[in-house]
Amino acid sequence: MKTNCENFRYVEKVRPHRDLTFKFYNDGKLVIIDNNTEEVIRPKDLRGDSRDFYVRKRIAFIKNVVAASQLKYA
Repeated sequence: MKTNCENFRYVEKVRPHRDLTFKFYNDGKLVIIDNNTEEVIRPKDLRGDSRDFYVRKRIAFIKNVVAASQLKYA
């Protein structure tokens, strides 16, 4: 199976205004990169609006997986 990736860029609204790239892979893997330091960040290190962004995107991913499974096995 080919691994596809969706990239989302997010700049935090509160200081220190981290510039983050979220890479969501179709196999469920996630990579979060701080674009200023090139450092990989864990989801538990997110705070405030960036955590909200992550949660919303993760929920959308899960909904898409469930919908695809329903269509496949319906």
